[in-house]
Amino acid sequence: MRRFSGGMTENTNKMELIPALQFLKLDKLPPAWVDAVWDFEFTEMESLDATTEEELAATGEAAFQKLYRCLLPYAAEDQPAAGGDQVSQSVWALLGENGVSAKPLVAALAFFILSGKSKTSSAQQRVSGLHASSIYLLLLGIPGSIANKVFHQVLLDTCLGLAALCWPQDSARKRKRDGPKGSQAEGKRSKPHRRGRDEMEVDEAEAEELHFSGQELRKIRDAVVLQVQSLLRFLQKFLLRDKPQSASNCCQMFIKLIYFEPVTGELRFDAQQEINGLKSIPELAFYGLRLLCSPSHGDQKESLRRVFHRLLYVILMMDKGVREKPTLLPPSQAVLTARDQAVHFVCHVVEELKELALPFLQILLQHICFEMVEKTDYRTHGAQAVGMLTSQMAAADYANFIKWLFGCSRHTKMVCRLFSVDVVMVLLEQPERSEDGLAPELASFLPHRFLIQTLLFGRRSDASPTVRGHALTCLAQCLELPSLNATRAVHNLFSTTGAQTVLEGETTEGSSGAQQTQKTYRTLPFRTVEISSSDTLASDAKENLAQVMRRVADSKTNVRKSALQALVGLLRHGVIPLSEENLSVLSERSRDPALSVKKKALQCMGELLSAKPGSVAVQKAWLQCVVPAVVDSESSVQEKALEALDEVLLSQVKQYSPQRHLDAGQRLAWDLLTLLCHKCPNLSRYFSRAFTVWAKQNKFTAAFISRLISHTEAEHAAGAWLLLSKVAGSSSTLPDNCSIILEAWERMVGSVDADVTTCCHILCVMGEIAKHLNDYTKSKIVDDLMSLLKTFNLSLELISAAIETLFQFGRSDDVKQTQAFMNQHCGELVSVCEAYLSGIILSENGAQNLNEELMVKHLHTLGVASLHCPARVGKRTVLLVESVLTARGNTLTANSEELPAPLSQFRANSLPTKVRAHGVITLGKLCLQHEDLTQRYLPVFARELEEGVEVAVRNNVVVIMCDLCVRYTNMVDHYIPNVSACLHDNNPIIRKQTLIMLTNLLQEEFVKWKGSLFFRFVAVLADPVPDIASLCEYCLVDLLLKKNPTMFSQHFIECIFHFNSYTKHKTYNKFPQTDSEKVRFSLKGAQHREKRFRVYRFLLEHFNDAQRFNITSKINQSILACFADEELPLDSDGADILAETFSILSLKEMKLQAISAPAGGAAAEEPEEENMATMAKAVLQAAQKKVVSQVQKKAFIEYTIPIIIALKNLLQQKRSPVLRDLMAYLQVTMQDYRSEVKELFSGDEQLAAELEFSLEMSDKQRELEQQLSGCSLAADGRPAPAAGSVPASPALTAFATPQPPRANMAALLRARLSHTDRRRSLPSSSVRSRQEEQGSKSLCLEGSVITKGAGKDRAISTPKGIDFNITFGEGLSAIFSHRGSSVLEEDSVLNVQNTEQPAAGPRQWNVQSPLRQKKRQTRKRK
Repeated sequence: MRRFSGGMTENTNKMELIPALQFLKLDKLPPAWVDAVWDFEFTEMESLDATTEEELAATGEAAFQKLYRCLLPYAAEDQPAAGGDQVSQSVWALLGENGVSAKPLVAALAFFILSGKSKTSSAQQRVSGLHASSIYLLLLGIPGSIANKVFHQVLLDTCLGLAALCWPQDSARKRKRDGPKGSQAEGKRSKPHRRGRDEMEVDEAEAEELHFSGQELRKIRDAVVLQVQSLLRFLQKFLLRDKPQSASNCCQMFIKLIYFEPVTGELRFDAQQEINGLKSIPELAFYGLRLLCSPSHGDQKESLRRVFHRLLYVILMMDKGVREKPTLLPPSQAVLTARDQAVHFVCHVVEELKELALPFLQILLQHICFEMVEKTDYRTHGAQAVGMLTSQMAAADYANFIKWLFGCSRHTKMVCRLFSVDVVMVLLEQPERSEDGLAPELASFLPHRFLIQTLLFGRRSDASPTVRGHALTCLAQCLELPSLNATRAVHNLFSTTGAQTVLEGETTEGSSGAQQTQKTYRTLPFRTVEISSSDTLASDAKENLAQVMRRVADSKTNVRKSALQALVGLLRHGVIPLSEENLSVLSERSRDPALSVKKKALQCMGELLSAKPGSVAVQKAWLQCVVPAVVDSESSVQEKALEALDEVLLSQVKQYSPQRHLDAGQRLAWDLLTLLCHKCPNLSRYFSRAFTVWAKQNKFTAAFISRLISHTEAEHAAGAWLLLSKVAGSSSTLPDNCSIILEAWERMVGSVDADVTTCCHILCVMGEIAKHLNDYTKSKIVDDLMSLLKTFNLSLELISAAIETLFQFGRSDDVKQTQAFMNQHCGELVSVCEAYLSGIILSENGAQNLNEELMVKHLHTLGVASLHCPARVGKRTVLLVESVLTARGNTLTANSEELPAPLSQFRANSLPTKVRAHGVITLGKLCLQHEDLTQRYLPVFARELEEGVEVAVRNNVVVIMCDLCVRYTNMVDHYIPNVSACLHDNNPIIRKQTLIMLTNLLQEEFVKWKGSLFFRFVAVLADPVPDIASLCEYCLVDLLLKKNPTMFSQHFIECIFHFNSYTKHKTYNKFPQTDSEKVRFSLKGAQHREKRFRVYRFLLEHFNDAQRFNITSKINQSILACFADEELPLDSDGADILAETFSILSLKEMKLQAISAPAGGAAAEEPEEENMATMAKAVLQAAQKKVVSQVQKKAFIEYTIPIIIALKNLLQQKRSPVLRDLMAYLQVTMQDYRSEVKELFSGDEQLAAELEFSLEMSDKQRELEQQLSGCSLAADGRPAPAAGSVPASPALTAFATPQPPRANMAALLRARLSHTDRRRSLPSSSVRSRQEEQGSKSLCLEGSVITKGAGKDRAISTPKGIDFNITFGEGLSAIFSHRGSSVLEEDSVLNVQNTEQPAAGPRQWNVQSPLRQKKRQTRKRK
């Protein structure tokens, strides 16, 4: 029955097949037209007659489906590809018996295929073309198709590309463009979609794409599914062993179909699946790729290479044509899904084929790493793909990949180094591999310790700021990983003792004696940690931490931000201690010049405070970081700081109840406020600014103040009074019920040991609530205040606060009434103080029984009170204060009211220095209210600055004179040179105080840059105390230069004359100075040369290009021309000035930045992606550089060269040693005009020749230095390790930055030409043997390395153990080892070569001995 049924089916197929072919109108196709189609190789076709063409075009989908069903049994999967099957053999015979020739049949199918590939084809034409291609592929799958001449390569390739052409790209977008299109719409149409070459052949005028309905799109999609199914059946039967191009086209088609439509659920990649059961197109595509990997389609290794190569760009999320440069695809959900499916497919193939596919997995991984782009999204997804693919590797293959990745991390290509860091972070998430059975040189690559300490941390000092910053960010992320080994590896980097590397619960193997230099601890299975001696550990840890700290101050903004993140991670996890030094580095970044770094510092300090809320050191650092940021110049930083303070402090003020415990946030807030009161009083001024802003925002409601007052009786009352004092000073909202505040005042009056800071805050609050009190309460409080002040038991701070509070209680709308109140009460205090001073100064034994503290308090009270009642200060009071400072107090009688003759200077007396220092402050306060006193004592103050010996007295005199300058500017201006002289005082305290005070006066323009002030100020840049020099830089750049941007360039030339004490110029250095001042501020001489150039460099660094250009011209005219014209004598002083001028002109800071700056990015870093903005910027910079260079060259030719030639002749005539400095200057300057030396110096041929020779010798010297630095070999011929480097493991040596390109072979040969004569004297055999020896050694080429055994070098994509060279056919760059030898040995030599053509050795030199030449000439004569 089964045989009978088969026969019935066969007969039915035979009966239906021929009628099913009728719609193709084979009998109506002209033979000439068929021949033409075949002759044109199916690339184009002639038109048929209108009737036939209309009949063919009207063919419906049902006709194709019927023919397909009739042919399907002949190509069924259960039919063998070859053999004696009756059915498959009879199909071609059946066609022949019925007069159906293969040639017109294929031509008819080609008619539909070519009609459907056009962009203007209708939906029906596209469906018909896809069905026709399905039938053609089905025919090819029937055995005998080649013998019957059905197969044609071009038509097959057209069918393979038909699905992509027929499916409308971005059909949703086309629907929107359904109506008439303007020129703008047409312009937009060509942007998003990248058309293939077949599409580009269509005429642009005919490229009007049609609108398709949803039903039409569904039909096209079903036709595509049928075509792909036919292709799969074709691949099952038709072997592509001898047709690599067809196999490649099939692979390319399947790759495109991966993106065709989304897939629900997970895909299966089994080799044996029912084709009809695969419904989604991506599922069919992956099945096709799996078929292409089978051995039936040729060499399986070649098939795997082809498929993996195409999948590479799917994983990289790129679009890659046959001969096109890869372009990035937008990271849409479809692209990401295709990437994930491709990765899973590769994993499946590797798992199934195992050893056969592993080498190509290595190739794929290397290409992913090497062809990655810089964009973050692509790197992230690429690293995840690498992590998934490496999970399929055994330990040995994984170790080999890590070994290769180590070389990739040091490549000159920035993206390679950047992506290696991303890969490390993904690999760290995987379990650590076992080292069992691996060779030691490979086992060292498996631990996470190697990935972190060598690969990741090795990039901390990379040449690229992008890589440096990313490495530091990832270092912080390592501490968040769940892996204990990863955390321990970071700890070991910064651990100063071996004990810190062993976690709790670990067992120790071996002795733990103190004399051991190496200990081994069991950490986790299959892993050991090697710990060196404690001295080495401490040194390495300190150096590693120091490098992180240096990155915090890096010149690049992103690196500083990343370093801050890394530093916070180390502090949060206890890797480094929470010391004041470490925390200060973090908090100081809140004052960074870059806005983003400031915000990052605030964010990092907030994170650290949240992680370590109980640490007092962290609390203090947070306050020092956040509070000063309230007055930052950037409003966004102010807002961020105010937001942090509000969140941490204000929002935590809740109603206090003794029965309720404070939560963690409240405890932290009150701890911070207490710390602000007692440990950080210098932050009070910034804190007050915050309350001013909050008051404008109405944050201080009556309810808030009520809650705040409830805390004034708690144990943290100090913080509450601080907040209350700030609120009272900035807000007008205060509670009407002030009973709690008055009770606190009563306790304060009756307390003996009350806290000074809290008392000051209470006094401040009392002053603010004075207007809310009745007269009786006011009177009582005033009496209490006067009683406290008259006891003189208060501290100096409390005295000032009490008198200020007294003023608040006496203030009224009537100024006269207020002044009368102050005259009464403050006048009483002045009288009390005057009486006390009289008793001490006028009595014979007063000084002997002196109470120093009491004396200081009286002087301080007198000074503060006198500011409020100047009318109550008499001459006697002034004389008493003066007597504190001079020895003539005994001449003052009790009834003396007249001031004696003016003092010339304070004279030492028996009173302590502390008393005299406060006496100066009091005298200054008296002068502030009396102009005649100021006029009288200013000369005394100036004299004291010049000849005084007491530091405290002179320091206070500086403060007083600067305060007087604000009040009496014209009077004090004459004495500013006396004040500025203190910038070079012997005591650093006075120098710093003077610097701060003068900066304030200059900022407010009470003092101008007159006379020698500027030169004295900038000379502080060379101060021996680094903190003072740094403060001077800050004052000049951040405070003063912003107000006067040209002040540096205006004074620069005069700096040269002033610092060298040269006064012979008719214009410069002519301001008056005493002889002592000239000696004191002179930086003349070789011993001060470094200080002078420190100032010159600093000034030039802050010039713009216009100022640099102008200052060069001024130097030429004002200095060089004066010497050339002999206006200035060329004596010893003149020679020094001239030599120094040439040295200044040779400084790199004098070069215009538009010319000397690199074209873009960091050194050795090229941007991987360029958009229109960056390209435009690069073009603009290039044009600017060209224009500026031409202008500079013109000025150099017209103005500088004539002066230089005249000077050179003059110096030669006088035989001056300055000629050497002139030539050095020309040697530096002419580097930019090397090819034009003779042209530029045509007026002095001798000078041109000398200059050319000097430049040539300089080049040779530079080349020799580079060779010496690049060829230092150890005794065994390997590169000597860098000084101070510590190998991470016995077989590893990490380099922090990629090595720069070495000198090329031409330079190497030029350097050896001088040894040619010596080599010629050697026998030829010796020369040949030496050449062979050198050929076996590594020679440095431009950016590459040829190592020993160059003929055995493998390509980038050739894994170890493969005996043939293979790549993905792409133009590959190489990752080069260090000087021909590295830990990678031959595995990292990435030099693509052909095994059939051995590598060319070194070029043989044509060296012959003179004796051999003589013999050869003799033979010729014979």
